[in-house]
Amino acid sequence: MKVVVLGAGILGICSAWFLRQAGFDVTVVDRQSEAALETSFANGGQISVSQSEPWAGPEAPYKVLKWLWRDDSPLLFRPRADPRQWAWGLRFLHECLPSKNERNIIDMVNLGLYSRQTLRELRASTGIAYDELSRGILQIYFDQRSFDGAAQASELMRQYNCQRMAISAERAIELEPALGGLRERLVGAVYAEDDESGDARQFTQKLAELAAERGVEFRFNTCIRALEHAGGEVTGVLVRNSEGETEIIKGDAYLLCLGSYSPLLTEPLGLYLPVYPAKGYSATLTTNSHEGAPTVSITDDAYKMVYTRLGDRIRIAGTAELNGYNTELNMVRCEALTRRYFELFPDSADPNSVQYWTGLRPSTPSNVPLIGRTRIGKLFVNTGHGTLGWTEGPGSGRAVADIIAGKTPEVKFNFQTG
Repeated sequence: MKVVVLGAGILGICSAWFLRQAGFDVTVVDRQSEAALETSFANGGQISVSQSEPWAGPEAPYKVLKWLWRDDSPLLFRPRADPRQWAWGLRFLHECLPSKNERNIIDMVNLGLYSRQTLRELRASTGIAYDELSRGILQIYFDQRSFDGAAQASELMRQYNCQRMAISAERAIELEPALGGLRERLVGAVYAEDDESGDARQFTQKLAELAAERGVEFRFNTCIRALEHAGGEVTGVLVRNSEGETEIIKGDAYLLCLGSYSPLLTEPLGLYLPVYPAKGYSATLTTNSHEGAPTVSITDDAYKMVYTRLGDRIRIAGTAELNGYNTELNMVRCEALTRRYFELFPDSADPNSVQYWTGLRPSTPSNVPLIGRTRIGKLFVNTGHGTLGWTEGPGSGRAVADIIAGKTPEVKFNFQTG
């Protein structure tokens, strides 16, 4: 049985790996020249099960309104004449209800825990290296009210088997001495010792190489144009290949892992996927001979940014911009990342080494991804992971491979069936 996987980001590559492990013939199709050159290229680097909390919560509408016209705000909504954006926004408001919020957290935590364990097993079985660190994640707070709320949320997360503890500022500095200069400002932190960090691009590209050695076929530089369909099922993928010729790639099943672009292929089939791009930014700096850069991955709650050590580099990432499929760098938002980082950790990296990047995170209104079978015959999806693609990717790939193989995944999760 042949499965055609559309997309070579972390979701596509993890899916292809586990499909091949299950005995399928697998072909991966992507418009780029190699794996992980789009959304998986330069993300925040956190495997952060402890942060499996949806954007859509009871306080979210107020925050969105407060940030609406600030170019450097953590979440920026730029209204457009785009029916998909408004439909997504209305569903987002619906997901802010407390009852919805708790259900979404449970799904996200279950998938995150399963995925983190899957990643560890992959690392052990393949020896794959990707500047990984298993030192946990610290979420730091500079005002008492936010810290108190985080402490309460941590109690809730522990009920769902996610180990996350509120700790004092002094304990946070013991864990990460680079925070020492913030002693007078820091009120506390939340520490998730089981979380990890690492370079998602390195991981994805190395896993793709191993998959190719095991027989997965890769069709890079191949632009996906449409899904061919008849009789209620997909019959092939219309592409423009690396020679510029049009052809149809056929399989027995088709798995859509195209991130934010996934809905553009399914809408002509009458299938609406509630996925919209949330544009994120990152900056990468080299530490060189500088001292004082953190080695524990840090989430800065006040600015919704993350600071992650990747070998001799620091990755700063954050912000979300609902602005359609625009991929231009907004330098106001780029410079906000490095300005905040050096405010907290002065002289810890080379400011002249900065490399800015932006990518489109595929986000659902609930932040719960879409994984599984669709109502279109032979078509499966694995998309919509938002900011948690790296956290949830290995487990999502393993689960969807089980579904395609006719097995029940080992994780408790609300899989796609429509």
